[in-house]
Amino acid sequence: MGAANGRQAIFITGAASGMGRETARLFARHGWFVGGYDVNEAGLAALADELGGENCVVRRLDVTNRDDYRGALAQFAVASGGRLDVLYNNAGIGRGGPFADQPFEDVIAVVQVNLMGVLIGIHEGIALLKATPNSLCFTTSSSSATFGMANIAVYSATKHAVKGLTEALSVEFKAYGVRVADVLPGLIDTPILPPGAADAAPKEGMFRAIPPIEVAKVVWEAYHSDKLHWYVPPEIVELDKAATLTPEAVRDQMAQGGLFNAAVE
Repeated sequence: MGAANGRQAIFITGAASGMGRETARLFARHGWFVGGYDVNEAGLAALADELGGENCVVRRLDVTNRDDYRGALAQFAVASGGRLDVLYNNAGIGRGGPFADQPFEDVIAVVQVNLMGVLIGIHEGIALLKATPNSLCFTTSSSSATFGMANIAVYSATKHAVKGLTEALSVEFKAYGVRVADVLPGLIDTPILPPGAADAAPKEGMFRAIPPIEVAKVVWEAYHSDKLHWYVPPEIVELDKAATLTPEAVRDQMAQGGLFNAAVE
Protein backbone atom coordinates (compact mmCIF):
# COMPACT_ATOMS: atom_id res chain seq x y z
CA MET A 1 0.00 0.00 0.00
CA GLY A 2 1.31 3.42 -0.96
CA ALA A 3 1.53 6.45 1.28
CA ALA A 4 0.77 10.08 0.58
CA ASN A 5 3.85 11.37 2.43
CA GLY A 6 2.39 14.85 2.68
CA ARG A 7 0.77 14.92 -0.75
CA GLN A 8 -2.83 15.99 -1.24
CA ALA A 9 -5.18 13.02 -1.38
CA ILE A 10 -8.41 12.14 -3.19
CA PHE A 11 -10.80 9.26 -2.42
CA ILE A 12 -12.75 8.11 -5.51
CA THR A 13 -15.58 5.61 -5.71
CA GLY A 14 -16.37 4.03 -9.05
CA ALA A 15 -12.66 4.37 -9.81
CA ALA A 16 -12.19 1.22 -11.88
CA SER A 17 -13.56 2.70 -15.11
CA GLY A 18 -15.08 5.71 -16.80
CA MET A 19 -15.17 9.07 -15.02
CA GLY A 20 -13.68 7.74 -11.79
CA ARG A 21 -10.71 6.16 -13.54
CA GLU A 22 -10.01 9.28 -15.60
CA THR A 23 -10.20 11.38 -12.45
CA ALA A 24 -7.71 9.10 -10.70
CA ARG A 25 -5.33 9.39 -13.64
CA LEU A 26 -5.63 13.16 -13.83
CA PHE A 27 -5.07 13.79 -10.13
CA ALA A 28 -2.14 11.37 -10.09
CA ARG A 29 -0.57 13.30 -12.96
CA HIS A 30 -0.88 16.41 -10.81
CA GLY A 31 1.07 14.71 -8.04
CA TRP A 32 -1.84 13.74 -5.78
CA PHE A 33 -2.15 10.52 -3.81
CA VAL A 34 -5.17 8.52 -5.03
CA GLY A 35 -7.54 6.17 -3.24
CA GLY A 36 -9.44 4.09 -5.81
CA TYR A 37 -12.55 2.12 -4.79
CA ASP A 38 -14.98 -0.03 -6.77
CA VAL A 39 -16.58 -3.46 -6.87
CA ASN A 40 -14.56 -4.17 -10.03
CA GLU A 41 -11.38 -5.61 -8.57
CA ALA A 42 -9.76 -6.33 -11.93
CA GLY A 43 -10.24 -2.73 -12.99
CA LEU A 44 -8.77 -1.52 -9.71
CA ALA A 45 -5.73 -3.75 -10.11
CA ALA A 46 -5.14 -2.34 -13.59
CA LEU A 47 -5.48 1.19 -12.23
CA ALA A 48 -2.96 0.49 -9.48
CA ASP A 49 -0.50 -0.92 -12.00
CA GLU A 50 -0.88 2.20 -14.12
CA LEU A 51 -0.54 4.72 -11.30
CA GLY A 52 2.18 2.86 -9.42
CA GLY A 53 1.85 1.35 -5.97
CA GLU A 54 3.58 4.28 -4.30
CA ASN A 55 0.98 6.71 -5.62
CA CYS A 56 -2.26 5.02 -4.66
CA VAL A 57 -4.21 2.62 -2.55
CA VAL A 58 -7.01 0.55 -4.09
CA ARG A 59 -9.61 -1.62 -2.42
CA ARG A 60 -12.87 -3.33 -3.26
CA LEU A 61 -15.74 -1.29 -1.85
CA ASP A 62 -19.48 -1.84 -1.80
CA VAL A 63 -20.72 1.71 -1.27
CA THR A 64 -24.07 0.45 0.03
CA ASN A 65 -22.37 -1.24 2.99
CA ARG A 66 -21.65 1.29 5.73
CA ASP A 67 -19.15 -0.90 7.55
CA ASP A 68 -17.29 -1.54 4.31
CA TYR A 69 -17.19 2.18 3.52
CA ARG A 70 -15.97 2.97 7.03
CA GLY A 71 -13.21 0.40 6.67
CA ALA A 72 -12.14 1.78 3.29
CA LEU A 73 -11.90 5.30 4.69
CA ALA A 74 -9.94 4.08 7.70
CA GLN A 75 -7.43 2.34 5.43
CA PHE A 76 -7.22 5.44 3.25
CA ALA A 77 -6.63 7.68 6.28
CA VAL A 78 -3.66 5.59 7.32
CA ALA A 79 -2.14 5.90 3.85
CA SER A 80 -2.97 9.61 3.49
CA GLY A 81 -1.74 10.64 6.92
CA GLY A 82 -5.28 11.51 8.02
CA ARG A 83 -6.07 13.95 5.23
CA LEU A 84 -8.92 13.88 2.70
CA ASP A 85 -8.65 16.79 0.31
CA VAL A 86 -11.38 15.52 -2.04
CA LEU A 87 -14.08 12.94 -1.38
CA TYR A 88 -15.47 12.06 -4.81
CA ASN A 89 -18.62 9.96 -4.52
CA ASN A 90 -18.88 8.86 -8.13
CA ALA A 91 -20.04 5.24 -8.04
CA GLY A 92 -23.39 4.68 -9.72
CA ILE A 93 -25.47 2.21 -11.68
CA GLY A 94 -27.97 2.89 -14.45
CA ARG A 95 -30.78 0.35 -14.72
CA GLY A 96 -33.65 1.74 -16.74
CA GLY A 97 -36.73 0.95 -18.77
CA PRO A 98 -40.39 1.95 -18.39
CA PHE A 99 -41.08 2.35 -14.69
CA ALA A 100 -44.26 0.24 -14.81
CA ASP A 101 -42.26 -2.68 -16.21
CA GLN A 102 -39.08 -2.25 -14.22
CA PRO A 103 -38.31 -5.05 -11.75
CA PHE A 104 -38.57 -3.63 -8.26
CA GLU A 105 -35.23 -5.21 -7.44
CA ASP A 106 -33.68 -2.86 -10.00
CA VAL A 107 -35.48 0.11 -8.43
CA ILE A 108 -34.02 -0.73 -5.02
CA ALA A 109 -30.54 -1.38 -6.42
CA VAL A 110 -30.41 2.02 -8.13
CA VAL A 111 -31.56 3.80 -4.96
CA GLN A 112 -29.09 1.88 -2.80
CA VAL A 113 -26.03 2.62 -4.96
CA ASN A 114 -26.82 6.07 -6.35
CA LEU A 115 -28.33 7.65 -3.25
CA MET A 116 -27.61 5.57 -0.16
CA GLY A 117 -24.01 5.07 -1.28
CA VAL A 118 -23.57 8.84 -1.44
CA LEU A 119 -25.23 9.41 1.93
CA ILE A 120 -23.06 6.76 3.55
CA GLY A 121 -19.90 8.10 1.96
CA ILE A 122 -20.44 11.68 3.05
CA HIS A 123 -21.63 10.73 6.54
CA GLU A 124 -18.59 8.53 7.07
CA GLY A 125 -16.17 10.91 5.38
CA ILE A 126 -17.12 14.22 6.95
CA ALA A 127 -14.75 13.84 9.91
CA LEU A 128 -11.74 13.54 7.59
CA LEU A 129 -13.00 16.38 5.41
CA LYS A 130 -13.37 18.62 8.47
CA ALA A 131 -9.82 17.78 9.52
CA THR A 132 -8.40 18.78 6.11
CA PRO A 133 -8.12 22.48 5.24
CA ASN A 134 -9.85 23.57 2.02
CA SER A 135 -11.36 20.12 1.45
CA LEU A 136 -14.04 19.38 -1.14
CA CYS A 137 -16.98 16.99 -0.95
CA PHE A 138 -17.80 16.27 -4.60
CA THR A 139 -20.50 14.01 -6.08
CA THR A 140 -21.61 12.85 -9.50
CA SER A 141 -25.17 13.95 -10.13
CA SER A 142 -26.55 13.95 -13.69
CA SER A 143 -28.22 15.95 -16.43
CA SER A 144 -31.26 13.87 -15.48
CA ALA A 145 -31.30 15.92 -12.25
CA THR A 146 -32.40 18.94 -14.29
CA PHE A 147 -35.72 17.42 -15.40
CA GLY A 148 -36.97 13.90 -14.73
CA MET A 149 -36.19 11.74 -17.75
CA ALA A 150 -38.44 9.02 -19.07
CA ASN A 151 -37.22 5.42 -18.99
CA ILE A 152 -34.60 6.23 -16.34
CA ALA A 153 -37.10 7.59 -13.83
CA VAL A 154 -35.56 6.07 -10.70
CA TYR A 155 -32.03 6.92 -11.78
CA SER A 156 -33.22 10.46 -12.42
CA ALA A 157 -34.91 10.62 -9.02
CA THR A 158 -31.71 9.59 -7.23
CA LYS A 159 -29.74 12.22 -9.09
CA HIS A 160 -32.30 14.91 -8.20
CA ALA A 161 -31.77 13.83 -4.60
CA VAL A 162 -27.98 14.10 -4.95
CA LYS A 163 -28.30 17.59 -6.41
CA GLY A 164 -30.55 18.70 -3.54
CA LEU A 165 -28.25 17.11 -0.99
CA THR A 166 -25.30 18.96 -2.52
CA GLU A 167 -27.10 22.28 -2.21
CA ALA A 168 -28.14 21.69 1.40
CA LEU A 169 -24.73 20.47 2.53
CA SER A 170 -22.98 23.33 0.75
CA VAL A 171 -24.69 25.56 3.30
CA GLU A 172 -24.26 23.29 6.33
CA PHE A 173 -20.62 22.43 5.72
CA LYS A 174 -19.53 26.06 5.40
CA ALA A 175 -19.34 26.02 9.18
CA TYR A 176 -16.60 23.38 8.90
CA GLY A 177 -14.69 25.04 6.07
CA VAL A 178 -15.66 22.16 3.77
CA ARG A 179 -16.79 22.98 0.24
CA VAL A 180 -19.52 20.95 -1.48
CA ALA A 181 -20.19 20.66 -5.21
CA ASP A 182 -21.44 18.27 -7.88
CA VAL A 183 -21.18 17.57 -11.58
CA LEU A 184 -24.22 17.12 -13.83
CA PRO A 185 -22.93 15.20 -16.85
CA GLY A 186 -24.92 14.65 -20.02
CA LEU A 187 -24.15 11.59 -22.14
CA ILE A 188 -20.70 10.39 -21.05
CA ASP A 189 -19.18 7.50 -22.96
CA THR A 190 -18.66 5.08 -20.07
CA PRO A 191 -19.57 1.44 -19.32
CA ILE A 192 -22.77 2.55 -17.56
CA LEU A 193 -24.33 3.34 -20.93
CA PRO A 194 -26.46 0.72 -22.69
CA PRO A 195 -24.69 -0.87 -25.67
CA GLY A 196 -24.85 1.40 -28.69
CA ALA A 197 -26.08 4.45 -26.78
CA ALA A 198 -22.99 6.53 -27.49
CA ASP A 199 -23.13 5.67 -31.21
CA ALA A 200 -26.82 6.58 -31.31
CA ALA A 201 -26.29 9.94 -29.62
CA PRO A 202 -26.50 13.20 -31.59
CA LYS A 203 -23.21 14.40 -33.02
CA GLU A 204 -23.76 17.87 -31.58
CA GLY A 205 -25.84 19.56 -28.90
CA MET A 206 -26.07 19.02 -25.16
CA PHE A 207 -26.57 15.25 -25.46
CA ARG A 208 -23.63 14.51 -27.72
CA ALA A 209 -21.35 11.76 -26.42
CA ILE A 210 -18.58 13.21 -24.25
CA PRO A 211 -15.35 11.41 -23.25
CA PRO A 212 -15.02 10.84 -19.48
CA ILE A 213 -11.82 12.88 -19.27
CA GLU A 214 -13.97 16.00 -19.57
CA VAL A 215 -15.64 15.15 -16.26
CA ALA A 216 -12.26 14.48 -14.67
CA LYS A 217 -11.13 17.96 -15.73
CA VAL A 218 -14.19 19.42 -14.01
CA VAL A 219 -13.35 17.63 -10.75
CA TRP A 220 -9.91 19.23 -10.90
CA GLU A 221 -11.40 22.66 -11.62
CA ALA A 222 -13.94 22.24 -8.84
CA TYR A 223 -11.20 21.73 -6.25
CA HIS A 224 -9.81 25.13 -7.23
CA SER A 225 -13.19 26.87 -7.22
CA ASP A 226 -16.18 27.66 -5.05
CA LYS A 227 -18.68 26.88 -7.82
CA LEU A 228 -21.61 24.69 -6.77
CA HIS A 229 -22.93 22.93 -9.91
CA TRP A 230 -20.77 21.90 -12.85
CA TYR A 231 -22.32 20.94 -16.19
CA VAL A 232 -20.68 18.68 -18.80
CA PRO A 233 -21.07 19.85 -21.46
CA PRO A 234 -21.75 23.42 -20.26
CA GLU A 235 -24.95 23.68 -22.35
CA ILE A 236 -26.71 21.38 -19.85
CA VAL A 237 -27.24 24.46 -17.70
CA GLU A 238 -29.76 25.69 -20.28
CA LEU A 239 -31.89 22.61 -19.69
CA ASP A 240 -31.68 23.24 -15.95
CA LYS A 241 -32.90 26.80 -16.45
CA ALA A 242 -35.70 25.76 -18.80
CA ALA A 243 -36.86 23.01 -16.45
CA THR A 244 -37.17 25.59 -13.67
CA LEU A 245 -38.84 28.33 -15.67
CA THR A 246 -41.02 26.35 -18.09
CA PRO A 247 -41.34 22.75 -16.87
CA GLU A 248 -44.50 22.10 -18.89
CA ALA A 249 -42.77 23.10 -22.11
CA VAL A 250 -39.82 20.83 -21.34
CA ARG A 251 -42.22 18.01 -20.49
CA ASP A 252 -44.08 18.39 -23.77
CA GLN A 253 -40.89 18.62 -25.80
CA MET A 254 -39.56 15.45 -24.20
CA ALA A 255 -42.87 13.65 -24.75
CA GLN A 256 -42.65 14.54 -28.44
CA GLY A 257 -39.09 13.24 -28.65
CA GLY A 258 -37.64 16.69 -29.14
CA LEU A 259 -34.86 16.16 -26.58
CA PHE A 260 -32.49 13.24 -26.48
CA ASN A 261 -33.58 11.62 -23.22
CA ALA A 262 -31.83 8.28 -23.28
CA ALA A 263 -28.83 9.57 -21.37
CA VAL A 264 -27.94 7.71 -18.22
CA GLU A 265 -25.05 9.90 -17.09
